[in-house]
Amino acid sequence: MPALQRSEATVRARLLEVRGYAVDLDLTGGPERFGSTTVIRFGCAEPGVDSFVDVDPAVLRRAVLNGRPLDVAALDGNRLALPGLRAENELLVEAEMRYSRTGEGLHRYTDPADGAVYVYATCGPDLAAKVFACFDQPDLKAPITLRATAPAEWTLVGNGARTSAEGGRWEFAPTKPISTYLFTVVGGPLHSVHGEHDGIPLGLHARRSLAAELDREAAELFEVTAASLDRLHELFDERYPFGEYHQAFVPEFNWGAMENPGCVVFRDELLFRSPATASERERRAMVVCHEMAHMWFGDLVTMRWWDDLWLNESFAEMLGYRIAAEATRFTGTWTGFSVQRKGWGYDADQRASTHPVAGNGTRSVAEAMVNFDGISYAKGASALRQLVAWLGDDAFFAGLNAYFADHLYGNAELPDFLAALSASSGRDVHGWADAWLRTSGVDTLRAETERAADGTLTALTVVNEGGRPHLIEVGGYRVEDGRVVPVGRVPVELGPGRRVAVPALVEAGATLVVPNDGDLTWAKIRLDADSWWAVRESLSAIADDVTRAVLWEHARDLVRDAELDPAEYLDLMERHLPAETSDSIVEAVLAFARTHVAGRYLPPARRAEGLAAVSRAARALLAGDGSQGIRLAALRAAVESSGGDDQLAELRGWLAGDGVPDGLSVGPELRWSGLARLAALGALDEDAIAAETAREPGSEAEFGAARARAARPEEAAKARAWELLFTPDAASNRILEATARGFWASGDPDRQHAYALRFFERITEAADRTDTVARLLGQALFPVAEAAPDVVAAAEAVLADPALTPALRRNLSDATDDLRRTRAVRAAFRTA
Repeated sequence: MPALQRSEATVRARLLEVRGYAVDLDLTGGPERFGSTTVIRFGCAEPGVDSFVDVDPAVLRRAVLNGRPLDVAALDGNRLALPGLRAENELLVEAEMRYSRTGEGLHRYTDPADGAVYVYATCGPDLAAKVFACFDQPDLKAPITLRATAPAEWTLVGNGARTSAEGGRWEFAPTKPISTYLFTVVGGPLHSVHGEHDGIPLGLHARRSLAAELDREAAELFEVTAASLDRLHELFDERYPFGEYHQAFVPEFNWGAMENPGCVVFRDELLFRSPATASERERRAMVVCHEMAHMWFGDLVTMRWWDDLWLNESFAEMLGYRIAAEATRFTGTWTGFSVQRKGWGYDADQRASTHPVAGNGTRSVAEAMVNFDGISYAKGASALRQLVAWLGDDAFFAGLNAYFADHLYGNAELPDFLAALSASSGRDVHGWADAWLRTSGVDTLRAETERAADGTLTALTVVNEGGRPHLIEVGGYRVEDGRVVPVGRVPVELGPGRRVAVPALVEAGATLVVPNDGDLTWAKIRLDADSWWAVRESLSAIADDVTRAVLWEHARDLVRDAELDPAEYLDLMERHLPAETSDSIVEAVLAFARTHVAGRYLPPARRAEGLAAVSRAARALLAGDGSQGIRLAALRAAVESSGGDDQLAELRGWLAGDGVPDGLSVGPELRWSGLARLAALGALDEDAIAAETAREPGSEAEFGAARARAARPEEAAKARAWELLFTPDAASNRILEATARGFWASGDPDRQHAYALRFFERITEAADRTDTVARLLGQALFPVAEAAPDVVAAAEAVLADPALTPALRRNLSDATDDLRRTRAVRAAFRTA
């Protein structure tokens, strides 16, 4: 059956009211399947009508509606018809379900470190029917009571508090009313650390092979969790509503985290098996705060349908950054937002697939999945920052508290939110929403100046070239003898298409002018020529981290828009990154320079030249006196960009523990990055990869080996990797991702070009695989650097195939847009 349509969900929500689910899982039946028995109690507003329940089993054993057996052979895809409903109904469904290997449904994982088995449920947005029979749409919320049978040595954690656990039989208290996509259970021989804060029981959980890592990180995780809870309790009238608060770190997770009430699930890379930078710890803190904010935005009050996804994600995103910056020791999160996160959103908002933040016309769950993107997260968060700036904190949070009170444990839509804020503020929030939430695309804010012959600023105007109002600060700086002295920030309100003079910065003697200084809005900026010259000469001398982040993002945007030669970006990097003091900026600039500038915008013949520039910048940072986090980021970039005999020898030494820069160490993640680089350079064969895998078994070795094998330049290695990627059920989601990541790292140019064309011949096969696999192949394996005309033509031709699923079409469309940009940049600067 096709994915659930909004029209169908609307009818079902009008008819049904779910009283509760009783879910009983049997996790003892072997490696392929698990037992699932569900009893659903529900009312029907129009007795006598028919409806359907969602269930996606390997085998449907039995279904009984109000004591009457249903024909299990009538199961149509993942839908079972429910004829002749009564005013009150009870449905029993017994089934065998398939374990997942792609993180969709109940994922089963065998830890290569010790052979232990773990499971966890991922049910969003429409995967709950792979775990238990249900009415799988966000506006049919109900309490869920879980019981499960598991191997005797396992621990289980779920949404509700455990009420009993004897002889492998686990029972949990009913949840508050929640949407089915928020159900989870995590099981296995877990290592756990328990705590308590403000009367709320806390738990941290991971597989036992990560016990040392969890014990090491527990104090910081509890510290951030407690600080986030305290700040959210200050802001919201409603306390944390879901009893206990568990955080489980699980393997092969597709996302960063998932906000299941009472049991948040994180990808277990966040336990940092290798040394971590300050920026990585800051991002993890933000993610913890983001998921905590979801307990209110998404869990307590849930969007009615997926076109209001922003009511979940944009709010959690904005509050995740804000709470981390305000309430934890990780006060620099907005710098990371400016230089790392917003670029994801800006890119998405300039593609053909762009969409409004809210009310985007999502017709089906399949379409909803592709909108978990930079628009729903980064742009939505930026829009909310503008709204808070416009309304003020008091009116904004008063409106939110009224919104929660009106829709407690229920569902809401954009008009509900706007009504609450209009009442609290007395302002035209509906008009604001029309401009900000119901439109797509990125505005541009341009600085126009007049200067005297000696460069002195005589007039300054900021122009809004877009259709939204913007509250911004315009920053002025004076460059003196290599120093950059701030002379002021001026608040400016820019209406759509308006021009506003800023005489205060002229009078203050500014020579460098930065629109959107402080990064309060969602807009591209364009500097006047003299200001850009000042940036090129003095960027690293600007004291404010966020200002530098805004300007580095501006430089990135200029390259993508073919307005700045990629070689000039590399020069900017080499001149100014060695003096940089922000981990977030160092990581972002090195990553963009290596992955995009050297890896895409420069043609293959000049890729080594680009990597050499990255290598020089990284080694300059290593030789400097920057923080340990900056030097660690530099070491990673040096490993990934190594080339030539001398650097190859140096890399081998680092991996052996010889000559590693003072104060740094090579952990498992960095070690496998280095091995993948050696493999791509033809300096690591299959026997060596196997020996390295056996040296320290574990998930890092499993994923690292897959990447290294695919990175080897020999045709036999490429052919094996290619076949693995296009063989259904041959590998898990993370192995596919690692293989795709390594595939384009090396190879004869003619052969790589041929593989690029073969990609478009075979990618339509992914339409028959899961959305996760389609995303991995459509994104990670897309030949983004193969920008020859016939490759671009092949990419555009495949988009015309009507068999593409929404997820696959969206991923291919976005990657094709990036491919066109690559070609445009090369053409503009004669690098093709």
